[in-house]
Amino acid sequence: MDRNRAGRSNGLVTATTAADTTDATTGATAPSGPRLMPGPALVLIAMAALHTGSALATELFGSLGPAGTTWLRLTFAAVFLLACTGRSLWRTLKTTPRADLLATFLLGAVSAGMMLLFSEAAARLPLGTATALEFLGPLTVAVVASRRFKELTWLGLAAIGVLLLTSPWAGATSLTGVLFGLGSAACWALYVVGTAHVGSRFSASHALAVSLAVAALVAAPFGAPGAVPALTWHTAAAVAGIAVLMPLVPFLLEMKALQRIGKTTYGTLAGLEPAVSLLAGVILIAQTPTSLQIAGTALVVAAGIGATRAEARRRTGGPAVL
Repeated sequence: MDRNRAGRSNGLVTATTAADTTDATTGATAPSGPRLMPGPALVLIAMAALHTGSALATELFGSLGPAGTTWLRLTFAAVFLLACTGRSLWRTLKTTPRADLLATFLLGAVSAGMMLLFSEAAARLPLGTATALEFLGPLTVAVVASRRFKELTWLGLAAIGVLLLTSPWAGATSLTGVLFGLGSAACWALYVVGTAHVGSRFSASHALAVSLAVAALVAAPFGAPGAVPALTWHTAAAVAGIAVLMPLVPFLLEMKALQRIGKTTYGTLAGLEPAVSLLAGVILIAQTPTSLQIAGTALVVAAGIGATRAEARRRTGGPAVL
C-alpha cells in the first residue's frame, strides 16, 4: 500500500515501485528504502490479535447475539478509523475514480459477510473448528493461484481435516454451524482478492476506514435489532475494546501484509489460524478439543503449508524456502 502500485505476477499480487526488487521465493517485492516489518510477521501479529478478539467476543453472544456483537464491533472500529483519518480521507475520496470506490464498497460488503457468518458459526461450533472451515477460503485461493491441478491434493487434505473436526458420523456437530463456516470461507476468499486490489489504490487506513464503514452499514439490519435493546455501558465498553483486537488491528495489518507478500504465501500463513484459534479457545474460553479435533486441525495446517511449499517450488524451479 502507501503510494505503491500493484502488479500481478503469476496470479499473485505484488507491490512495485521503480526501486523495488523481487523476492524469488514469494514473488513479493522488497523495497529498497527504509526497512519495513516483513509481511509474514504482520500476518502472525494480526492472527494473534484476531483470535484473541474472536474468543473474547463469544462471551458477548449470550447478551448481544452473534450478529449484534459483530455489528457493534464493526461500528466501533469504523468510528475509530473515520475519526483518525478525518480530512485526509475526504480529500482522497474526492479524487478517487468511481470504479475504485465501488471496489472498496464491495470489499466492505464482503467483510461484513465474512464476519457475520463466522460469528454465527462460532456460536454453534468450537472456535478452532469454525476457523478451520473458514480457512478453506484462502486455501482455495492459494491452490488456484498455483495453477497446477495436482495441488488440489492440499484441498483434499484440508477436507479430511475438516471431516475429523466436525465428525459428521457422530451427529453432534451443528450442520447450520458448518454451513455458516463454509459461507464465511467463500467470503474470506473474496476478501483476500479484494484486499490486494483495493490496497493498491488506497493507503491501508483509508481503505479500511471506508470498507469498515460500509461493512457496519451492511451488518446493521442483521445485528442492530437484537443488540440495541440489550446494550449497556458495560457491554459497549467491552465491545469497543474487542473492536480494536478484531477487526481493527488484524484488518489493518493484513492489508499491509498483502502488499508485501503474495496471496499464496498469505494463504499458507493463514493456515496456522485453526491452530491459533484452537489455542485461543483453550486458554481464553476453556474449550477443550478432542483428539480428533487436534488431528483435524493439524491436517488443515499441513494443507496450508504444503500448498505454499508447492507454489514456492513452482516459482523457483527448486526446493521451497519458506
